[in-house]
Amino acid sequence: MHKNLPRYKARHILLEDREDAQYVLDKLSNGEKFEDLARDLSECESGQKGGNLGLVVSGQVAPEFERALYHLKEGEISDPIESEYGFHIIQRLAL
Repeated sequence: MHKNLPRYKARHILLEDREDAQYVLDKLSNGEKFEDLARDLSECESGQKGGNLGLVVSGQVAPEFERALYHLKEGEISDPIESEYGFHIIQRLAL
């Protein structure tokens, strides 16, 4: 692993379409827990871990995902981010 590359800690919820992603954002706005929604709704294997991706090094994720992650503040949750895999709701975590 290159020490010079940007590193992030993140979790996400992967969904098939924008409407599902908006549904999840609405649930988060109403106080539902990110990890619970990830376990119940995410299309990614990380859903079983509450969406936790652990340490993400630059270049390990889709460029759109990384761009969004870069601009998020610690604890902040993204709007739906489209990639070749679907729509992501991303939360940047403390390193």
